[in-house]
Amino acid sequence: MRRFYTAIVRHRKAVLCLFAVLAVICALCKQMVSVNYDMNDYLPEDTASTVSLDVMEEEFSGGIPNARVMIHNVSVPEALEYKQKLSEVDGVTDVMWLDDAADVAQPLETLDADTVDTYYKDNTALFTVTMEEHKRVAAVDDIRARIGDDNAMSGTAVSTAVATTSTVSEISKIAAFAVLLVLLILLLTTTSYIEPLVVLIGLGIAIIINAGSNLLFGEISFVTNAAGNILQLAVSLDYSVFLLHRFTECREKAENVEEAMVNALCKSTTSILSSGATTVIGFLALCLMQFRIGPDLGLALAKGIAISLITVFTFSPALILSVYRWIDKTEHRSFMPDFHGFGRFVYRVMLPLVCAFVLIVVPANLASSHNDFYYGSSHIFGPETQLGADTKEMEDIFGKQDTYVVLVPKDSTATQVKLSNELQQLPQISSMISYVDAAGAEIPTEYLDEDTLSQLISEHYSRLVLTIDADYEVEETFELVQQIRDITNSYYPDSYYLAGEGVSTYDLMTTVTQDMNKVNLVAIAAVFLVLALTMGSVILPVILVICIETAIWINLAIPYFMGSPLFYIAYLIISSIQLGATVDYAILLTDRYQECRRKYDKKTSIVETISAVTVSILTSGITLVIVGFLLGFISTHGLLSQLGILLGRGSLCSIFSVLFVLPGLLYLFDGVIDRKNKKSKLYRRHEQPDAPLTE
Repeated sequence: MRRFYTAIVRHRKAVLCLFAVLAVICALCKQMVSVNYDMNDYLPEDTASTVSLDVMEEEFSGGIPNARVMIHNVSVPEALEYKQKLSEVDGVTDVMWLDDAADVAQPLETLDADTVDTYYKDNTALFTVTMEEHKRVAAVDDIRARIGDDNAMSGTAVSTAVATTSTVSEISKIAAFAVLLVLLILLLTTTSYIEPLVVLIGLGIAIIINAGSNLLFGEISFVTNAAGNILQLAVSLDYSVFLLHRFTECREKAENVEEAMVNALCKSTTSILSSGATTVIGFLALCLMQFRIGPDLGLALAKGIAISLITVFTFSPALILSVYRWIDKTEHRSFMPDFHGFGRFVYRVMLPLVCAFVLIVVPANLASSHNDFYYGSSHIFGPETQLGADTKEMEDIFGKQDTYVVLVPKDSTATQVKLSNELQQLPQISSMISYVDAAGAEIPTEYLDEDTLSQLISEHYSRLVLTIDADYEVEETFELVQQIRDITNSYYPDSYYLAGEGVSTYDLMTTVTQDMNKVNLVAIAAVFLVLALTMGSVILPVILVICIETAIWINLAIPYFMGSPLFYIAYLIISSIQLGATVDYAILLTDRYQECRRKYDKKTSIVETISAVTVSILTSGITLVIVGFLLGFISTHGLLSQLGILLGRGSLCSIFSVLFVLPGLLYLFDGVIDRKNKKSKLYRRHEQPDAPLTE
């Protein structure tokens, strides 16, 4: 490695030029990376609802309904006029209303009351709309312009369109605040006014290269787009800071700055790489998820950390050597205390906290696994947003509704009649539109108009559109989905298709819940293996993993005791992110403790360790906390907001666990951790057991 680092130092101008060119290219490539905001698109391709959607798109031009529009104070003729206006919107392929389910030329009092109330109640009309996937944003804007803010719209297409427009501006705001606050933290924790800029420039180059290289994936998820860059900033911040500190130390002994940098790189390689490896493994564990947002985020984050590591070992040394004179000229005294007093405080409280830690491990683990969850997108936008307010207004008038679509072979109309009759016996189905219901099984298809026929019958299938009076994601809805599948399968064994938001949510629930144990166990096992290999110990990895995992359980137990449901995707993702991002703190503290034990007794080692590592842990940890809470409080997207809150709070739990509990565990297991060193003369005790030892 020394030869490689020497080459980097000697050719630093070429290195800087190379990275500058890469950054420009990747900045341009970033503009070509598309972002997908629809969670259902990340279900496995062989999931029943995903296959159903693909078949429906092939057979019917309109797809399945994905939005609802509610218009106040309209008569039936006025509602029909609005239906026509909505159907003229570019991107809208189908609009269904009462006239598709009943003859509105007749007095409404003579029609089925449940059917009428599904679409028209208290002079308010509710339309079911189908929008094209690639025109959702423009279509939603156009519909809003036509109906005004006094009326309402909701559904997955609306939710996706709102997320697309709002998240872009919110990410820019979060990034701006994050950079400013990180700059402030670095000013407080470094000893030069130029050092923070050097760190941020190196991180910025790595982030731009990573964001541009996402073009390799073609498309990334909204979670990756929103959280990837700021997570890379927070997690890899300490790599550059550590290299700067090593460089400062090595300059005191080296003959020139080039030699000092090579020595600093050689000395920091093992610690930075081991720290980076555990982080990368934690993120790569997400690739084991069947729900494809996990691999999408995991690969992007792992790639980002790998690029940050490459940047730290190549670009950062070249940049530091190019500006080291400015660093020297702008030196200032440290704004941080030496933390020896804090170390003595930790020594006094660590053993009682270890006892509390032992008592809380099992309850925290049990509570964290018994949360209530949201699986789909129906709760993403809260009542404080326009979409959330619109959704609540619709539910107050028409109740909770969803639309399912069933495709069955069109061969036998008699079988379709039997299926229709049995499905309509289910109390949650308030209305049904199908060929056999709208026209009657005895009417030949050639007698129907083309528009009606194209929506109900394709070349191979007949379509039944069900209006469901049920929430999108409650246990009763999941039971209903399974019930509809069982009934339909009894008439058309393995030859039918069922789709809808509730159906996709049901499949999403069954998919992501299967991922949980697999992802966590692999992440823990992989991190444990890396730690065991790098530390040459078995007990140390056990202590470190338990320390961080308990912090994760505490973080996820808080919503349980608060009675706050979690988005299951955030719950699943945060475990790997918190483990990968914060286990570095435990590694840093443990390495320094072992180093101190070669010189001091246990008590002095604890105090010296805390004094030495607190600034480093707080620099990285508080950055992660800030980034998390910025995402949590600024984003109006419920999933992203909750992921941010979990990240911020989880980082605080990990910092507390590492600074207050881990020292106590190292103290208690000191004799087991390193028996060879214990036999060394450096560990022989004086008569006072807490006195510092000397050789």
